[in-house]
Amino acid sequence: MSRTYCIPGVFFLFSAWFLLFIVSISLPSFQAMDITRVHSSGQVSSNNNEAFTQLRLGIWGYCVDLSAGRTCFNTGHGYSLTVTNSQNAEVTIGPSWTRGLATLPVACCVAFIALLLSFSQHITITLVASLVSFLAALITLVAFAINIALFAYVKQELGTLNISESTITGPGFWLTFVALILLLLAGCTVCFGRRRDRMAGATNNAYQLNGPKGGFLSRFRRN
Repeated sequence: MSRTYCIPGVFFLFSAWFLLFIVSISLPSFQAMDITRVHSSGQVSSNNNEAFTQLRLGIWGYCVDLSAGRTCFNTGHGYSLTVTNSQNAEVTIGPSWTRGLATLPVACCVAFIALLLSFSQHITITLVASLVSFLAALITLVAFAINIALFAYVKQELGTLNISESTITGPGFWLTFVALILLLLAGCTVCFGRRRDRMAGATNNAYQLNGPKGGFLSRFRRN
């Protein structure tokens, strides 16, 4: 594969894999890498605990900011969370909305496979690397759609509690989007690099077959 196209392709794949990796760590181990974040004035509580001022939703659990500090719950993927206001009205974020977040680690693994394949100089392997990059991009697209669905659902449900709150997207949400763009760029870069190699090879073969030919006496001329 052409070195001009190989280096950017590897860089895009490595960057995408690294972003997906840190997003996949998520809460509670990496508290800053949440998908959806809720700020409130302390009028709501989660799972019958004391009122919180901030709620962070991640892949493997969630964190709440209480008066005594931040508390995180390592529930595993597919967790459920109930939010209650001061009038005892409640909404539940069921496991059907959080279970799909585990798609992100799957995308991370596929991106890592594409990264390993991208180091090969064999034309067939580079084609496979391009296809695997697009597969990782497809899985990341599904994961990003799940992120959007979770954010929209949380924002809608908390809006029915008539409380002072602000639901925003977390860093993990946007890093997933950036990883998606990088995977698409990586797939296109590797694919175009392979096409350039094939065209260059065809040009060289044509030149060798149709190169300048001398007459019969030219065989006896001195170079």
